[in-house]
Amino acid sequence: MIYDREEKVRALEAVIFAAEAPCDEERLAAVLEVPVAHVDGLVRELMAQMSDSALQIVRLAGGYHMATRPRFAGYVQRLREPEPERLSPQALETLAIIAYLQPITRPEIDEIRGVNSAGSVNSLLEKGLVGISARKDAPGRPFLLVTTSHFLSTFGLNDLSELPDISPAETDFREQLRDLVPGQPEAGEPGGEGDPDAGRPTRGDGPAAGVDEARGGGHS
Repeated sequence: MIYDREEKVRALEAVIFAAEAPCDEERLAAVLEVPVAHVDGLVRELMAQMSDSALQIVRLAGGYHMATRPRFAGYVQRLREPEPERLSPQALETLAIIAYLQPITRPEIDEIRGVNSAGSVNSLLEKGLVGISARKDAPGRPFLLVTTSHFLSTFGLNDLSELPDISPAETDFREQLRDLVPGQPEAGEPGGEGDPDAGRPTRGDGPAAGVDEARGGGHS
């Protein structure tokens, strides 16, 4: 297939910039009208051309996305006043459990945490970080919870294999999860209500400590 390669690289830059979510290779190939096998090479050329730019092409949630480089995080953050709101330690611990043990039901999460996790689960569902995949074939038919593509983008992951290594089979699994997030969870979440999440996570700058959104600034 013959085409103007430089034109396609520039078009690729425009498409990734304009996209609201990461674009996978199949989508980019269709938009650019090139073979899927050529997309990786075009992306590499674009990355090389942007090596001195404040922007970069990153791979998130199985696709390509444009983001600001970490060194410019402070400038982007000052633009995004007020200061970013964060997930509470309770919600982060719940999210970590779902990420590592998915699909998992809320009663199973409660058993691991030793408290009612309804508030945290509802908060994560509202934020789009977790979703419901099906119902478990068990008494009460509880919902099975899984992480979403928004979770991957938020925490700067291409797929779940990039999660930090821990050993769910070990008895200190919960302690390992606590090591991944700042602070310690409160003693409980009475009645599953009033989970003290401070609000939505907001975009930050690359895979951080699992607190703020790791996507590096998006379009600029």
